[in-house]
Amino acid sequence: MKTLTLVLALLLPTITFGDEKVPADNLILLPVENDPTVSFRIWFKVGSQNDPAGKEGLSAITASMMTDGATRKNSYEDILDKLFPLASGYNASSSVEMTVITGRTHKDNLREYYPLLTEAILMPAFKQEDLDRIKSQVLNYLENTLRYASDEELGKAVLYNTIFAGTPYGHITRGLIESVKSITLDDVKKFYQQYYTRDNVAIGLGGGYDAPLVDRLRKDLQALPAGVSTQVAKPQPQPINGLHVTIVDKDAASTAISLGFPINIVRGTKEWYALAIANAWLGEHRNSSSHLYQVIREKRGLNYGDYSYIENFPNGGGLQMPPQNVGRRQQIFEIWIRPVPNETRHFALRAALREFKKLVDNGMSQSEFTLTKGFLAKYVLHYAPTTMERLGYAIDDKFYALNGSHLQTFRTMMSELTLADVNAAIKKHWQYRNIQIAIVTKDAQSFKDALLSDARSPITYKSPKPESALSEDQEISTFPLRIKAENVKIVRVGELFVK
Repeated sequence: MKTLTLVLALLLPTITFGDEKVPADNLILLPVENDPTVSFRIWFKVGSQNDPAGKEGLSAITASMMTDGATRKNSYEDILDKLFPLASGYNASSSVEMTVITGRTHKDNLREYYPLLTEAILMPAFKQEDLDRIKSQVLNYLENTLRYASDEELGKAVLYNTIFAGTPYGHITRGLIESVKSITLDDVKKFYQQYYTRDNVAIGLGGGYDAPLVDRLRKDLQALPAGVSTQVAKPQPQPINGLHVTIVDKDAASTAISLGFPINIVRGTKEWYALAIANAWLGEHRNSSSHLYQVIREKRGLNYGDYSYIENFPNGGGLQMPPQNVGRRQQIFEIWIRPVPNETRHFALRAALREFKKLVDNGMSQSEFTLTKGFLAKYVLHYAPTTMERLGYAIDDKFYALNGSHLQTFRTMMSELTLADVNAAIKKHWQYRNIQIAIVTKDAQSFKDALLSDARSPITYKSPKPESALSEDQEISTFPLRIKAENVKIVRVGELFVK
């Protein structure tokens, strides 16, 4: 298999097509020889951080109006009918700082597919019927799905909203209920004119395309409005002093727990890759060998899994590998404890915090370090098996202003980093005294009382456990949290995401 050629914009000052020069900052190219498909990722530098006050959710709705609505040439139904025989499609992914229009088709179908994709970007019709349908879908998610069908996503949303309260990151991407209800066609049109500009777009192409397609796409996107958007300042989360707990009171059959705090590190630095090793040992996503998984799930059978993150990882319940194009300039460290039986919620919280404290205090051992970095060096190969995913990572390289490929650097660092590097990164970026905790559970008041009194949280099992586990249970059940009354608040589930 021939080596894939990655032409990143940061490697070239300009790329020339015909008589025009294409700014390198606007092109991210991943040609793949013998790939019969063409992958598109059109990145607009806009996201929910750009939502106007009182219109939270406008960025996501505008993106959906482009890819899930009519154009000035075709009705939405006609678009679906034309895409179906091509076995192709396109959609929008809107996150906090990035909105990406993605599409993929067989190169034999480019003649029919290309106009549909570009019309969605350049000529959205912005019809009222489409806005009504999309708003209804968003409101159903906020009012019903998120509140009542996904306690895990609910807890994670509450955690992020709490940590970033008062900043442009301080609401979930899909917005707030009353804000979404207030969004009009005029709001959408103004947002599109302001942010979907030729100066605010980067073109990502991958697969079996040819040079004329790059030239054509760049020229066609020149039809976007002119204008450069003002950069939103990097969010400055409020300091966290002590353990703060938000309990979502809900008649839940089990308890979902998320906890975390801001970290001032993003991918690309040596310290980030060092911290990635520590994180993989502690709680690599969906990895049964990670430490938290072994302590809470494997040894005690309390839940489905327990994971940790040093980058935003949305839709964790549906993904195996990290997603692309959800970049953030401000990240948090997060531990996700998947739902545990209500009677073990206090114990599970203590167990996670106790293990995290031990890692921060003691660092990793040489054997843990050697095993984990060897695992990661191979595991990262599975992060982007497709052209579309590799193209997504190439765009993220541009977002984070990396001097090369994150995926390649990741593997290189696994052979260069030392145990001392990893333990130094742990000491610098992780701590266990100042944390936000979000918990979705029933009988919130009784749990609050137990937390404030640091009451013992003994655990019983339906099957025999080894003496070593039972002895450790005694320590976990009395592990001190020392949570202050003023740092605990109870919120009814129906009060969330309103305004």
